[in-house]
Amino acid sequence: MRTHDVLIVGGGPVGVMLAAALADRGLDAVVWEARVDDPAHSRALGVHPPSIDLFDRLGLADHLLADAVRIRRGIARSGSRTVGVVPFDRASSRWPFVAAVPQDRTEAVLRAGLAARRDDALRRGVRFVGLEQRDEDVVVQGVDGEGPVVVAARFVVGADGTRSAVRAASGLDTTVRDLPDRYVMGDFADATGHGTDAVIHLERTGVVESFPLPAGRRRFVVHAGAERRPASTVTAEEVARLVTDRTGVPVDPTSSTMASAFGVRRRLATRTVVGRVVLIGDAAHEISPIGGQGMNLGWLDGHALENVIAAAVKLRGGRMLDPTAFDRFEADRARAAVRAARQAEWNTALGRPVGSGTARARDLALAAVLRSPSRHLLASVYAMRWA
Repeated sequence: MRTHDVLIVGGGPVGVMLAAALADRGLDAVVWEARVDDPAHSRALGVHPPSIDLFDRLGLADHLLADAVRIRRGIARSGSRTVGVVPFDRASSRWPFVAAVPQDRTEAVLRAGLAARRDDALRRGVRFVGLEQRDEDVVVQGVDGEGPVVVAARFVVGADGTRSAVRAASGLDTTVRDLPDRYVMGDFADATGHGTDAVIHLERTGVVESFPLPAGRRRFVVHAGAERRPASTVTAEEVARLVTDRTGVPVDPTSSTMASAFGVRRRLATRTVVGRVVLIGDAAHEISPIGGQGMNLGWLDGHALENVIAAAVKLRGGRMLDPTAFDRFEADRARAAVRAARQAEWNTALGRPVGSGTARARDLALAAVLRSPSRHLLASVYAMRWA
């Protein structure tokens, strides 16, 4: 049975980026991905400056940015008034913007980068079943179209999302907090006239977030109360109507390429390392999508982890495990996840429906912050400069 240096479970953007980074360090890293087909969706779309740095290290930044919209500022509006502007010009000396790229395009760039390093690193159609840790490695069981698959690896990384099977198999618990907020969203032809600006409409009936996309399109994310509903029940007509009713912006529902819904949950693993198994990305921390931090946080997890794994593999080829090797990684990334969760929940609270008095107080306070030098600090926080 072959023993890999690292087996990564989950072939989404976080797992594939980590595999490419480990390959550049000369490590034998493979990825199991249960899906056979490429994803055809644009869920996450904001790539923040620290993440662009990681793409650049892999020689992939130019490919990522080729079709990206470079968002250089966010504008907060309330009714017909501009409350303030968050400029990203000081968030990074090299990348003074947030890159808007549909997730399917981002994943394609990463898969191509991994294939250029090792064309058999991504093993599609392999579903993780279980694992057994031993003194010098981990035996991992899976199944593919031909039957059982069994491999050994010095280290296993669970990058398999919010319902992580690796987390469950490792006996790692989570703390869960469900927020009452529900959102609908959709991608439409952009008739707003806002160009490359992101616009946050802080309306009394709930926030409408508006982000530019490539090819003259725009995503709208709308606070839709507290009613739980399947994403499949959301229609483009509903999203378009809500946007127009709250903001006055015309939206053509017939131009929609996607309509969906989501709720808000904070799920944090109480531990992200057990022996030779490590969780990163959504497997370790599920946070509110509001603020666009989740995917970027996972990439930064992977960047921190690659350094630790590379050092661990040097100890007798990874056969010897220092029990403290991952302690600092685990503590640092746990703090980063809590900071990101709090920021996301603050963003969520800011966009809830409010009464007229609360709305006026909120707008005045936000305007004061966005007129002060603090707006640059706020921009750096949103751009995840210190994540």
